[in-house]
Amino acid sequence: QVRLVESGGGSVQAGGSLRLSCAASARNLNMYVIGWHRQAPGKEREVVSAVTWGEGITYYADSVKGRFAISRDNAKNTVYLQMNSLKPDDTAVYYCATKPRGNQEYTSWGQGTQVTVFS
Repeated sequence: QVRLVESGGGSVQAGGSLRLSCAASARNLNMYVIGWHRQAPGKEREVVSAVTWGEGITYYADSVKGRFAISRDNAKNTVYLQMNSLKPDDTAVYYCATKPRGNQEYTSWGQGTQVTVFS
């Protein structure tokens, strides 16, 4: 199990930006994928973006391409999600999660951080 702690959520006006952080407590994450998920009220949880810790291969959902950017700091064991041009539809609880590469399911989850975008 990898312990994950998110931070950086908050309230922002549409068009604004926020940066989420996810600090992971693990020695070697090179064989892991770290993903940002979100869940809005009444909606299913969805993967927003993900990155392979070792190679830095990234994935973005179509709904956030060109607006969100995922990055990682190996020295700090931290993954960031820079969110720009935010829309009210981006309002959700955002979670980071990890899984070993090749796993279908994510195995460790953070506690979540609320992002609210108002118009």
